[in-house]
Amino acid sequence: MEDQINALKEKGNAALAAGKHDEAVAAYTEALKLNDENYVIYSNRSAAYVKAGKFQEALQDAQKTVSLNPTWAKGYSRLGTALSYLNRTMEAFEAYSKGLEYDRNNTALLAGLEEIKKRLLSDLASEVPMDVDPPAAKPTQAKATAKPEAKIDEDLPENKRLARREKEAGNEAYKKRDFEKAITHYEAAIQHDATDITFYNNLAAVYFEKRDYQKCIAECEKGIAIGRENRADFKLIAKAFTRIGNAYKKLEDWKSAKTYYEKSMSEHRTPEVKTLLSEIEKKIKEEERKAYIDPVKAEEEKEKGNEYFKKAEYSTAVKHYTEAIKRNPDDPKLYSNRAACYTKLAAFDLGLKDCETCVRLDDKFIKGWIRKGKILQGMQEQSKALQAYQKALELDPSNAEALEGYRNCTMAVNSNPEEVLKKAMSDPEVQQILQDPAMRLILDQMQEDPKAVQEHLKNPAIASKIQKLLECGIIKIH
Repeated sequence: MEDQINALKEKGNAALAAGKHDEAVAAYTEALKLNDENYVIYSNRSAAYVKAGKFQEALQDAQKTVSLNPTWAKGYSRLGTALSYLNRTMEAFEAYSKGLEYDRNNTALLAGLEEIKKRLLSDLASEVPMDVDPPAAKPTQAKATAKPEAKIDEDLPENKRLARREKEAGNEAYKKRDFEKAITHYEAAIQHDATDITFYNNLAAVYFEKRDYQKCIAECEKGIAIGRENRADFKLIAKAFTRIGNAYKKLEDWKSAKTYYEKSMSEHRTPEVKTLLSEIEKKIKEEERKAYIDPVKAEEEKEKGNEYFKKAEYSTAVKHYTEAIKRNPDDPKLYSNRAACYTKLAAFDLGLKDCETCVRLDDKFIKGWIRKGKILQGMQEQSKALQAYQKALELDPSNAEALEGYRNCTMAVNSNPEEVLKKAMSDPEVQQILQDPAMRLILDQMQEDPKAVQEHLKNPAIASKIQKLLECGIIKIH
């Protein structure tokens, strides 16, 4: 039974990662039918409910999680999140604080608590993202003066006048963060005049602040439909699309957010929405990269690459190693294997890049250093190859391949010193060192007193420069 539960849990986790929230909930529910005391699955289902915008259900699962395991910090993180989305701010504060009693360094709890603190502070002063009415028409006569607001209202039909008054009352309530009162006024405005997109946009703004993102989306969609029917200003329609995008962003439904930001841009292009769209596109790309990672399939592709390598079909092997890297980008062996193919194809620059990634991921992977040395030898970079072999020998002083490479590089460096010196002098790093007045003084001092080098080697910055000149054969220390 335990295997069946784990399989359902993994199925739920995969669905949640893919943004299939209902599928995730269904899988977790099936797992709980087999064991209704599994607090981890209640926790996971709570997360799925949050993503689906079902915050009350998320709260119930979070409460169950905490009741089953009162000392598990993550349960309080789930509880705080659900309470936060339900706008039960002080209770969320208490949940996050309680969780930190069990794990003071829990990043999710710390981040949640920080957000709640900001929200409590924002109650004192908040910016109101309300929509504005279209400007009144200018008087036709040059000397005409603007009418007072009351007079403008009097010129409107009674239903529109009443709607505007309700909207203004809603705006005042919104400024005070009295969201329930604001909703009542905006809904009353819509009852008086159901043709004005502004009322729907303002109502959506309230639901956004309440973190009821599904209702926010619904009101924006109503507003867009009404706006199109009544030829509303395209900027107001664009604003509604942007707010839908923001709501989906909060729900971490990145693809839907992208769709609505694009719709907003098609109505009215602004730098702000362009930035939001760019951020979401990066997020989607990163999520797709993570979703594609699969170490098992990476291993399968690596084996295929190995088979083609043995057949000397190096280009095909590269394709399989590349796919393996996409499936598991943190495995240094895959880069080493692909570097071997590039070496056979004489694509030394690509091979070198893979070797550098390989040893960056695991600087104790001896094969990576040896392969880097061989590629640098192929590029006639004997001094740099020597450094790579030295790294390998530091890890395994008796490694036959590293010893052979080291000896070959040493012989190549010593066999034609003039050629080595000429190549070294064309190295920009060497040129910069030799042009440094301080280094010139040190080099002169070393010629007069060879023992002086020991003192200079105590300075790490100078030591690295001297080491570079030694490796290139510019100087020698006897």
